[in-house]
Amino acid sequence: MYGGGAAAAAAAARKRREQKEEEVMTQYSQDDLSGWEFKIVRSMTGRFSSHEAIKQLCTEEARAGWELVEKFDNNRVRFKRRIERRSQDQMLEFDPYRTNVGIGEGGIAVIVISVIVAAVVVILVLHGMGIIR
Repeated sequence: MYGGGAAAAAAAARKRREQKEEEVMTQYSQDDLSGWEFKIVRSMTGRFSSHEAIKQLCTEEARAGWELVEKFDNNRVRFKRRIERRSQDQMLEFDPYRTNVGIGEGGIAVIVISVIVAAVVVILVLHGMGIIR
């Protein structure tokens, strides 16, 4: 299980590095903030490497009034919108404040744990059958 601990530590370090980077990249003046709100949408699977995926995301977010500000990398995209658009949020069939698309951290964790458990089961079965020692 050492590999799992190392992977978790690496993921936590990456998350801290990205948060620090976002703090530096998203510094706003009072004029920038006046009448605007901002959000970062994340994808755990690098979905934003595709132009089509970004175009689809922008189309969806535009329905809530969000405008693309910049793409940080293949995992993060920043949006802004006028605060007046909040009054129309109840008419949307999705959460206008969503910050994740696709599979989330929990889903990835379930997949990783499932693969590890399946590998252990296979090894135990093969060992029990005498195929491996």
